[in-house]
Amino acid sequence: MTTVIGLTGSIGMGKTTASNMLRRLGLPICDSDALVHKLLAKGGAAVPIVSAEFKNVVVDRTVDRAALGKQVFGNADALKRLEQLIHPLVRAEQKNFIKACRGRRHFGAVLDVPLLFEVETDKLCDLTLVVSAPKFIQEQRVLSRPGMTLERFQATLARQIPDLEKRKKADIVVQTGLNKRHTSDQLVEIVRWLRN
Repeated sequence: MTTVIGLTGSIGMGKTTASNMLRRLGLPICDSDALVHKLLAKGGAAVPIVSAEFKNVVVDRTVDRAALGKQVFGNADALKRLEQLIHPLVRAEQKNFIKACRGRRHFGAVLDVPLLFEVETDKLCDLTLVVSAPKFIQEQRVLSRPGMTLERFQATLARQIPDLEKRKKADIVVQTGLNKRHTSDQLVEIVRWLRN
């Protein structure tokens, strides 16, 4: 029996770090951000449909993500249209991933999804895991990223369910505010429990 784990957390909470740790602990990971990149890349299934909906965003059969971002950033209607095109393609890939993991009899499989609850991917999961850290640590992490501005940070937060609400919805909350060793110890315990 493969336990499907939905991994999420607000921006800057340590989801990528947790995902990498879970991979090292033997769990296959389906990274939703990577799926979107693949869908928008040369030959990706999303390229023709995005091109039809958004003008001048495809260069050399690849979606220019910066050009697309200019059309959707700060435009709720355009962003919603984009999500309606992309989300079904991502969902199909996630289902294929789960099927493949079950076929290989993995004890667990992780869907790494920034908007897990927002887009209802949690319905594909047996267990949800939310990473969380204090707000001041979250801000430090995010604002130290190259090219990140306070405006972009706040716009991203506005699209996400608040951390407190995510923690209430989660089956397990992993605290990532102390250090990587503390985060790793929690994940090792979770994986040990899953294996048994």
